[in-house]
Amino acid sequence: MYLHLGQHTLIRTKDILGIFDLDTASLSRHTRAFLAKAQQDNRVITVSEELPKSFIVTTHQPPKVYISQISAATLKKRSGFLQDLGSVEHV
Repeated sequence: MYLHLGQHTLIRTKDILGIFDLDTASLSRHTRAFLAKAQQDNRVITVSEELPKSFIVTTHQPPKVYISQISAATLKKRSGFLQDLGSVEHV
């Protein structure tokens, strides 16, 4: 299954490590350092020139970071992530 991140960008849902709200996640100095390092290493892909609302980290090696104008909540709904969590069996 694929997730539409905006504009003409699609990524496979199985490659998603995490979907994060840019405003709340970037409060942490660790997250800011991670994003700065990814930018420095040219691993950041900006999907749109509009106001960024979320970032998506993939499992590629090295991880890629997609910056999207779509909110993290909307992307999570689109990905079926919340539905998948509900169907996980607890041991």
